[in-house]
Formats: sequence, structure tokens, C-alpha cells
Amino acid sequence: DGMNVLFIVVDDLRPVLGCYGDKLVKSPNIDQLASQSMVFSNAYAQQAVCAPSRVSFLTGRRPDTTRLYDFYSYWRVHAGNYSTMPQYFKENGYMTLSVGKVFHPGVSSNYSDDYPYSWSIPPFHPSAEKYENDKTCRGKDGKLYANLVCPVNVTEMPGGTLPDIQSTEEAIRLLNVMKTNRQKFFLAVGYHKPHIPLRYPQEFLKLYPLENIPLASDPWVPKKLPSVAYNPWTDIRQRDDVEALNVSFPYGPLPDDFQRQIRQSYYAAVSYLDVQVGLLLNALDNVGLSNNTIIVFTADHGWSLGEHGEWAKYSNFDVATRVPLMFYVPGRTTSPVIQGARVFPYLDPFSHIGESAPQGQSKKVVELVSVFPTLAELAGLQVPPACPETSFGVVLCTEGTSIVRYFSVSEEKVEEGKERCDDTDRCFNEEPVAFSQYPRPADTPQWNSDKPKLKDIRIMGYSMRTIDYRYTVWVQFDPSSFSADFEDVHAGELYMMETDPNQDYNIYNNTSHGWLL
Repeated sequence: DGMNVLFIVVDDLRPVLGCYGDKLVKSPNIDQLASQSMVFSNAYAQQAVCAPSRVSFLTGRRPDTTRLYDFYSYWRVHAGNYSTMPQYFKENGYMTLSVGKVFHPGVSSNYSDDYPYSWSIPPFHPSAEKYENDKTCRGKDGKLYANLVCPVNVTEMPGGTLPDIQSTEEAIRLLNVMKTNRQKFFLAVGYHKPHIPLRYPQEFLKLYPLENIPLASDPWVPKKLPSVAYNPWTDIRQRDDVEALNVSFPYGPLPDDFQRQIRQSYYAAVSYLDVQVGLLLNALDNVGLSNNTIIVFTADHGWSLGEHGEWAKYSNFDVATRVPLMFYVPGRTTSPVIQGARVFPYLDPFSHIGESAPQGQSKKVVELVSVFPTLAELAGLQVPPACPETSFGVVLCTEGTSIVRYFSVSEEKVEEGKERCDDTDRCFNEEPVAFSQYPRPADTPQWNSDKPKLKDIRIMGYSMRTIDYRYTVWVQFDPSSFSADFEDVHAGELYMMETDPNQDYNIYNNTSHGWLL
């Protein structure tokens, strides 16, 4: 009578995972999930910042339809009364549960994480969350600071715990309740790390000796990068340890040794996250539900780690928009799982040796806006219809498209036969495309360039990523009418992936590429 759903979403996680080919990271539990899953290696968020991305993939609509580019409006009031993915499952007889950061808290989810529309019971938030930005990081002088790089002794933390530890405990508690109730469930678990501050149990530093940590391969601001495209990483400048470095705004590079420390702590936070995921999946085994639960694992967007002289998200580059995305479907991505079988034994990143390759891998370019229809199809629900061009008045529709068709087709066959598409008007006959966008207040980096409020947006950077290129145009935008003027192009970017995979050499102004534009 239908599968359960465990939906895991991570804050600010770029695909630095063993299953995505990262050689440095220790992520054995997520890799083990990947070894039983369909893994998408070219998945992209629709806007590289928390609230807009989450509202987009949870409603299956793009930011121009949710009209949320910042943190300060609730789509049901401001744009349209759109159904969400958990709401759709709830209306189809599922008990829907939210733990941790699923919706972005605050105005953008009506101060309730969209309860009671999306969730059967009020969402759980870990009590330790309120200390996230407090001075809990011990400096070399023994004093406490609000640092960016913040390995901690968990026993010294308020309540002797951290938010993600609490979220894992609550999610495990709910799995046990659901097992007893025997009711179909949709359980969403949102993890905070590796979101800043990089506050995690200090023992994870042992996994990453500083001398093993490289700088980004392209730590400079590219010569031909339009200034409007640059994000000046204002939020990390406000942390005590970064502020003390007195780096010039907006381009001043961070000292190399500090860049290494940030990268080291990002990796350490990913291994801490991996432990939480490992404990959660092991609990799914323990309650005997691994054989009838679909698992989705993804992130709201990526995070720059010094590439292009940038940190944080807030841009259209792959490092900010590309996310991990994998689907575990028992009997589909795996051979049928016998009830009670151990699919996810817990693996300790401090002692586990060995690699596990993804069960299936697709290089197809896909978007987070497609997760809603994909999950509906995998769960055997009716797939929400495609939205009409203007859909503010349509309660249930999606601007994504189910990617289940990529699960079974081997890559080669699709290459020959090009994309099969039921609705030619809505579909490129060529390869699939991922769209992302980012707003800016001005043509040059300002203090609010990373997170402009709606009223201050003057330019929108629309970006399309195919397997071969990333193409971005920064166009005039009017926030009062939510309209972009593609006749008024402020700047453009074009990167060819084959020769420039890191997107360092903008060839937008090279006339030889006129045919492509």
C-alpha cells in the first residue's frame, strides 16, 4: 500500500562526497546510500540561497513563480496558494513530519514551516538551534567568539548537544512511533551543517590534517568575470575570526592559511553530517522499514570554497548551484530488499576503509524543481500536471518534470535517441537544461549584493547549464512588477565545460561564439 518517504535535505552542501569522486572527504554512510541509489551528478538548484531554493523545490515552482528571491514573503499570500510536496503526500493519506530545517524558518514559511498545510503535526526544531550564532567558539586566548571556523567540545555547548544531533534523535524517535502506528509516512529531515558557522564536534578535525588540505584550484577572481556576477561573501566577513583579518572589500583575498582552515572545517562538518545520516539510516534498518521506504538525499544549494576568489553561495556558478541528488527506491534502484535485511549498517568515518560506487549514475542535467514530480511518480501517486506558462492561480502543478525516465535508460541509448518528450512545446528537443537565477542590487559588489531585499533588486542574472556550457545573462529587473527586460543586458557569461570545467574563462564577448548565443 505504497512506500514511505524519507526526505533528507542538507544546508549548503556541495557534492564533496566520496560517491561524487571527492578523494579527500570521509563520507562512508552517504556513499553507502549512494551505492543503493540512483545518483544524479549534474543536479542544480534554482537559486543559490536557502529560502528561495527551498520554497522552489518544495512547491515545484521556479523563483519567478514563487516570487521569493529573498527571505521576506510567504508565497501563499504573495504569489499563489501553491500546494507543496509534503502537502500533496498528506492529501494522499501520508502522515507528514518535519524535523530540523526543511522549510526556511520565518516569514517565508509563515513562521510555522507552512504548518498545518504541509505537515500533519507541528514541525520539530532542535532547541540548540538558538545558540548557532552565539559566542560558543573558544579562541586561542581561551575567550569565546562567534567565529566562522568553530570546532567545539560538545559537552561544553549549551545543553551539551548540537542541533543536528538533536534532529537525528527526534527523527529516530519518530521512525519508532511510525513503526508502531503502521501508517505511511513522509518524514523530512533537514540538517544544518555544513552551513556556517562551521560548528561541529572538534574530533572531526582529526580526519583532515591541515597539511593535507589544498587551496581551491582557481582561487583568483577571473579576469573577465563581470563585476555584477561576483558575490562579496558579506556573511562570512561578519564572523569574529574573519573580521579580525581585516580583508579589503569586495575582492581582498583571505590569507592562504585561513582559506585552508575554512576548507578543513567544511570537510570536517561534512563528516559530522555523514555520521548523523549514518545513524538515521541505521535506525531505518532497526525498525525494519528499509525495504519499503524511498530515500531522497539532496541539498538546497552548494557553497564556494575559495573558487573564483569567492566564498559562500549567492552566485550562479556550479560551485554555488550544483547539489548532490540521489534516490533510493527498494526493488528499483536495488534488487528487492527482504524485510528486516540490513541495508544501512552504520559506518564509522574514523575507521571505515573502502569505497562504494553509486548503484546507478546519470550525467543528465536535472533541477531541484523536478524533485516533487519525481517523488510523486516513484511513490505511485498521480504526477502533478505541468504548469501553464502563467500559473499564479493554479494550486497544483509543477514547473519541473519527473526524472524517473532517467532511472533505467542507460546513458548511451538516450544519447542516440535524443530526449523523448511528450509535450514538444514545453521541451527542448536537445539535451536537458537547468535554470538558475540570482538577483543583484547593482552592477558592482555592494554590502547587500549577496542578499538584496526584493525592493532593492535591479538586476537578475538568469543562467542556463547544459552538459556542454553555462550561459548567464544579467538583465534589468523591476521588483515592483517582477519583470525582467532581456533587451537590457548588463553583462553576460559563457563557459564551455569541456575546456573550462571550473568556469574561469568567460568567453561571452568572443565573437566566434555568436552562433551559440
